[in-house]
Amino acid sequence: MSSAETSAATIPLPASARIAVNDQVMVRISGAGTDKFLQGQFSQQVTDVTEQYSPRAAACSPKGRAYCLTRMVREGSDVLMALPSAFADETITHLRKYLMLFRGTSMVVETDALIIGLLGKKAANALVDGAAGNLPSPGDTLTVAGGHLIRAMDALGSATGERIPRFEFWQTGELSADSSRLLSEVDSYGLATWQASEIAAGVPSLCAETRESYVPQMLNWQHLGGVHFKKGCYTGQEVIARMHFLGQLKKSLFRFSSPQAAGAPAPGAALVKDGRSVGEVVNSVQFTDGTFEGLAVIRHDAAGSELALKQSPEIFLALLPLPYAVPEREQKAASDT
Repeated sequence: MSSAETSAATIPLPASARIAVNDQVMVRISGAGTDKFLQGQFSQQVTDVTEQYSPRAAACSPKGRAYCLTRMVREGSDVLMALPSAFADETITHLRKYLMLFRGTSMVVETDALIIGLLGKKAANALVDGAAGNLPSPGDTLTVAGGHLIRAMDALGSATGERIPRFEFWQTGELSADSSRLLSEVDSYGLATWQASEIAAGVPSLCAETRESYVPQMLNWQHLGGVHFKKGCYTGQEVIARMHFLGQLKKSLFRFSSPQAAGAPAPGAALVKDGRSVGEVVNSVQFTDGTFEGLAVIRHDAAGSELALKQSPEIFLALLPLPYAVPEREQKAASDT
């Protein structure tokens, strides 16, 4: 059965699913200056981006605030990245200011490319038999006919805590007839279900309300493999490195839910504890039963019971586990970030 037209996320998350991630566009950076350009603007060590490994990365303002969260995928000598379609043009225009320094290097939107989210090993194996077993860790990548299959961070089921394997298929060419047929047999779901799986995996995304609001570590980006602390200089690196090496991180990304039926809060919505603002919603998604889950940046010294939405103080939020550890939460320090 297909739920591809449903605007709310399926609850619980399906064990096997195929989802068109149509809120993203794919861009291709190509030319002799590709790696040098990306090295100077993104938080990832670009030499680590290979056809077997596709890590996440962030681009930041000089103040270290992230305006782009993406993944880098190697295709030959080119690098592919995904950008939110809502502000892809704005991001590309900004990055091209730096790209101008690299003659013969270009950044263009791949209009025919697709990103397909896959839940469960069965969905991944529809592309290549046994593919899921060859991709044990997030970022691990297989080049397959028609594109690249990438292991993403597992999602955690909110009720059972069961880990749901997730994959991304970056389609840049034609699938084989067999792969196309097998993939079409995987149940299709709507974008909201993929967004719910991202939240259950602790993977944030940015929007107009949250761009340049957070240093990547506040979004747990280092625990998603998106920050390389030993690489050379890049825009915003000084702030990011200082926060890491001096232990100044006082807030980070938490996953939360509401057992009550209510509209999902918008990005940027304030969270309060005892009437005091202690954080902001980054992403949220509504489920078919009316409840919601989300990710929020919250002060470490405030995370706990009686967190509520400022707009709905009667609705208390429950914190849920993430599929990765955030050891910075255990650090004790006096100053705020």
